[in-house]
Order: sequence, then structure tokens, then C-alpha cells
Amino acid sequence: MSTTASDILRITAKPFTAVYWCMREISGANAFINYQKSYLRRHGTLEGSKGKREFWRDLTDEQDRNPTSRCC
Repeated sequence: MSTTASDILRITAKPFTAVYWCMREISGANAFINYQKSYLRRHGTLEGSKGKREFWRDLTDEQDRNPTSRCC
């Protein structure tokens, strides 16, 4: 079986993709994406879900009201 350039690129990129995903999860950057996935799973549609701006505003307001939900 011959290895193509795309196979090599895929194999090489896989660990970097995993690190990128992990850092976004730790930093909270994936929070909106996770919210959308959860909303879609529960409701079957994204209609009625919060927009990106509203989501982040509500999240930061909640963190301000409840400072124990974050480390700093």
C-alpha cells in the first residue's frame, strides 16, 4: 500500500488537531459550539437558541454573579 501526501499530512496533523481542540476546551473557547450541540440534541433544531453574542454575554454575566465558577 503506497502512502500519499494527503495520508502523511493527515497523520502529521492529527496530534496538532488534538492539542488545538484540548486548548480550546480548557480555555472555554468551545463553549458556544458545545452549547449549540447540546441545544440541538435537546430540541432537534437551533431555532430559538441564543445567538453567539447573547450566549457570551449571559455566560460572562453568570461568571460575574458566581465567581467560584472560574479560577481567576
